[in-house]
Parts: sequence; C-alpha cells; structure tokens
Amino acid sequence: EEDFEIIDKKQLPDAAELRNEEKAKPEEARWSAPILSLARKASENLALSYGSALKSASLVGLVSKPGSSDSPAKTNTRCHTMEERANLMNMMKLSIKILIQSALSLGRTLDSDFPPLQQFFVVLEHCLKHGLKVKKTFIGQNKSFFGPLELVEKLCPEASDIATSVKNLPELKTAVGRGRAWLYLALMQKKLADYLKVLLDHKHLLSEFYEPDALMMEEEGAVIVGLLVGLNVIDANLCLKGEDLDSQVGVIDFSLYLKETQDSDGKQDGGITAVLDQKHYVEELNRHLSCTVADLQNKIDCLEKTNSKLQEELAAATDRIGSLQEEQQQLKQQNELIRERSEKSVEVTKEDTKVELDTYKQSRQGLDEMYSDVWKQLKEEKKIRLELEKELELQIGMKTEMEIAMKLLEKDTHEKQDTLVALRQQLEEVKAINLQMFHKSQNAECSLQQKTEAISSFEGKTNEMMSSMKRMEERLQQAEKARQAAEERCNKMKQELAGRLDLCRQQMAQLDSKCSTLEKELKSEKEQRQTLQKELHQEKDATTLLKTELQQMEGLKKELRKLQDEKQQLKKVHEEQEQALQEMGLHLSQSKLKMEDIKEVNKALKGHTWLKDDEATHCKQCKKEFSISRRKHHCRNCGDIFCNTCSSNELALPSYPKPVRVCDNCHTLLLQQCSSNSS
Repeated sequence: EEDFEIIDKKQLPDAAELRNEEKAKPEEARWSAPILSLARKASENLALSYGSALKSASLVGLVSKPGSSDSPAKTNTRCHTMEERANLMNMMKLSIKILIQSALSLGRTLDSDFPPLQQFFVVLEHCLKHGLKVKKTFIGQNKSFFGPLELVEKLCPEASDIATSVKNLPELKTAVGRGRAWLYLALMQKKLADYLKVLLDHKHLLSEFYEPDALMMEEEGAVIVGLLVGLNVIDANLCLKGEDLDSQVGVIDFSLYLKETQDSDGKQDGGITAVLDQKHYVEELNRHLSCTVADLQNKIDCLEKTNSKLQEELAAATDRIGSLQEEQQQLKQQNELIRERSEKSVEVTKEDTKVELDTYKQSRQGLDEMYSDVWKQLKEEKKIRLELEKELELQIGMKTEMEIAMKLLEKDTHEKQDTLVALRQQLEEVKAINLQMFHKSQNAECSLQQKTEAISSFEGKTNEMMSSMKRMEERLQQAEKARQAAEERCNKMKQELAGRLDLCRQQMAQLDSKCSTLEKELKSEKEQRQTLQKELHQEKDATTLLKTELQQMEGLKKELRKLQDEKQQLKKVHEEQEQALQEMGLHLSQSKLKMEDIKEVNKALKGHTWLKDDEATHCKQCKKEFSISRRKHHCRNCGDIFCNTCSSNELALPSYPKPVRVCDNCHTLLLQQCSSNSS
C-alpha cells in the first residue's frame, strides 16, 4: 500500500505569489520550471497507477483455483514468494518515486554518490536476483544476474557497446560487478527500461536463468519496466573507473523511505514545513546558481585558453607560411635542377636507345642470315637423311630377300643330296640285279652243258625226243633273245646313270659357284653395312652439332627477349620520369593553391573575430531569439553565432583537418572560391 501526504489548501501558494516568484527567478529557472512540474506530475500519476496495478496483481495471485490439490507446504512457499515479490515491488516503487522527486528538486545531473540513486540500484539488484537459478560449475555454485543481462546484446544490437565497454574494464573481476556496471551504463543511456522490456518479451530465454515464480517471470516484472520508464527524465553522470563495484554490499536503507507522522497542530507544522521547504528551495537555487557560475567560469577559462592557443596557432601559421614560401622557392630551384637533369638523362637514354637499336638491328640481320643458312642446311640434311633411310629400307628388304633365297638354295641342295643318295641306292640295286642275271646265265650255261651231255648220252633217244629237242631249242632261242634284251637294257641303264651323274656333278659345280658368289655378296653387304653405320654415326654427330647450334640459337633468342625487356623497362622508366615531372608540376600548382587558401584564411582571421556566447542573443542570419530548442552554434569560418538551421552545412577548412560547421553565407562563398580555384 502507498502512503500519500495530505496538504492543506492554505499551504498552496496563490497565482500572484507564483508569478512574483517566477519574476524573481533567473532565466534558467524559468525554462526549467515547466519541465520540473511535468516530471512531478508524471511521477505522481505513475505512483497512483502502479499502486492500483499492484493491488490487482496481488488479488489475482492470492486467490487459489478451486480444482487445485496442492499441499500446504507448496501453498506456504507460494505465499512467501508472492509476499517477497509484493515487498520488492513496493520498495522499487518507493525508490523510483523518491529518486525522481529528489532529482527534479535538485535540477541537475546525478552523480554516483547520490544516496537515492545508490538505493535505487540496490533495490533493482534485489529485484533482478529474485528467483535466480543456481548454476553449478567446476569452481562451485554461481548465482549472478549478469547472465540474463548478457542476452540483451544478442536480442538488441544497440546494447553491444555497453557489453564491450563492461568487458573491457580491467577493474571488474566478478559477474556481480559487471552486472552493476551494465546497469549504470544503461541508466546513463536512458534505455534501461527498453532493454529490460526486450528481456521480458523473450521469457523463454529467461527461463534458463530464473525460476517460474521469479519476479522477472511474473507480471510484476512488466510493472517494474513500466516504472523504469519514468527514469528517462533524469540525467545521470556515473564514473565507473574509481568505484569498487565488485565488493559493494547491497543493503537497503529504509531511513530514506520513512515518513514523519503529522501532529494534531497541522497549521503550525504546515507553516514550519513551508518555511523549511522555502529554505531548502532557496539553498538549492543558490547551489544551482553557484554551480552555473562555476561552469561559466570554467567556460571562460576554456575560451581564454582556446583564444591563446588560436593566437599561438596564428603565429605558428605565419611562421609556417614563411617557411613554406622558402620551401617553395627551394622546391622551384630543385624542380628546375631536376628538370634539367631529367632532360639530359632523357637525351642520353634516347641516344643510348638509338645505338642499342642499331646494334640490335645489325645483330638481328646477322642472326636472321645465320638462321636462314642453318635452316637450309637442316632441310638439306633432312632430305639426305630421308633418302638414306629409304636406301636403308631397300637394303634391309634386299637382305631379307637374300636370306630367303639362301634358305631356298639350302633346301634345294638338301633335296638334291637326297636324290643323289636315292640314285646311288638304285645303282646298287641295278648292280645286284646284274649279278643275279649273271648267276642265272651261268646256271643256264651249266644246264645247257648238262643238256648237251644228256643229248650225247641220249643220242639214242634222239628220234624219240626230236620233238622235245626242237621245243628246247626254241626255248633256248627265246632265252638268248631275252638275255640279249636284258644286256641291252643294262647298257642303257648304265648310260643313263652316267648321264645323270654328269648332270648332278654339273649342278653341284653350279651350286658351288653360286655359294661363292653369295658369300662374296654377303661380304660386300657387310662392308656396305659397316660404311652405313659409319655414315649413321657421322649423321648423329652432325645432328648433335645441329642441336647445339639450335640451343645457341635459343640462347640468342633469350638474349633478344632480354634486350627487348630491357628496352621496355627503359621506356617505362622514361614514362615514369615524365609522370614524376607532371606530378611535380601538379604538386607545385596545388602548393600555390594552398598558399592562396592560407592567405585567404589569414585575411579572414584578421577580418573576423570569435564572438562569445553571452554577446549573442539572436541568430545573425534569421534574427530569431535563442532558447532551449534553438541552440547557439559558432561558424568556424567567420566566428559569428547562428542557429542550427542557419549553420547546418559542413566544409573542410585549411585550419581544421575534418569538415566543420559553417554558416550559409560562408558556405556559398567558400564553394564559389573552390569552383574558381578548380577552373
């Protein structure tokens, strides 16, 4: 529940008093008053709406469903967690309310030493730690709220800068310290509510880090995010380097949230409180004014320092202009010397290249003639080689034919020797037949003698046997005729055998003569083969010589290519030297243009002065008065003060390395000068 103070109508100031107070206030208090009132109204409306939301959420959470069958221990734990969530919710609401009220009453940026801000971070840390799951690691159990905050970098790429800056801080060694630093940076960016809303939109990712009944997983988390939206009114400037965020103890100080009870004498206490409030208000105004005076003094010191620096830079620029002029004269002299040297070197290189070209042409003509002669010799030798190869092929064919003829002759000689052996066998058979016939004739003679003896012995029987004798005589005559025919046949056979033997002897002599001629031809062929082998060796030697000559020709070609490459390199060097001369001319022209720009800048600096912020109350161009929405901006060229619309252009000036803010008139003048210089 929320406690609200009841204020009497008498304590409220009248409209006339408020007008008098507004007149008495300075200009800064006038423009800050409506913002402070709006912030106070927003905080009060947030407090009312969040109180009603908390009541409804607590009612919804406390009423149990009829069909549930939970044990009493579970119901007790649920009630306990709901009470914790409600307490944290109330503490968060009170801390945000007091922080907004105190920040708006101060009306300045908050530091890390501000107690309500410290208590706000402690309460927010307790809210983020509620219902965290314990993660077991090798070192031990870990329970930190920096784990879910790291998810924001993945879900929202705008938070990557915060994550990288937190990780790069060397003083932070624990996850709790990193989480506190992350919350500080998010509050300074005024995006703490947006980042936590992104986390609540992805509750399936938060379930890895929180229990189901945790504050961030329930409706209270959305209410806290809505409360945090009101912190966008506050400007915080928190330093992370000097503070020890790892060892801070997060204890809630309830003394800030306690309220004093009102007595029965309401009027007297109301008057005292009004006086005290006015006193506090005056003290706060004095403190605010002293802060503004200190800031203005710091600005004046900075402006004086910048003025002195600008004067020093002017003196240095004048010195640089003089040195640049001297360097320009020296560069002109060096450029003339370099041009003369380059012209001389170019003439020398041209003469050398002409001489080298003449020598190259002469050497190329001689090499072309040598190449043509060698090519002709190669063609002739190729023709000779082809003819020799053809002759070799013919001789190889003749040799194969001779070998075939020798084989055939050997076959004929073997066949004739076989025929001679067969004829000798036939002669021996004829001789055997003749011996048999001779024996038969002897036997016949013996039988004739026996028959004559029988005839003589049987003369008495001649008459009886006359017929038989006549027959026997006839038979004898026939036998003699047969014997004569056989003798004639034997003589004929002897003559034929003698003729055949003569023919065989003649053929053998012819074969011997042919063999001798063939042996002579083989010897001549062997000699020719040896001569051909010698000629082949000579041709191989000639081919090796030609190959060496071809290699020499290739070496000469490589030398020609090297000469051509050297010639191209000389041409490139010549072209590069010409380009260098052109670039030197361009640099000289650019240096002249820069000198003119520097002179114009010096003239402009001498003619224009840097106006102070207090001297200008209206824009020089549009004559509109400056306010919170219409801020003052200096033109870096003329030094006058303009509004944002009249000085939205940017140009690169000679005295500034990067493009800077320039008014519209200077922008047009500088563009005209650039166009005239370029033309």
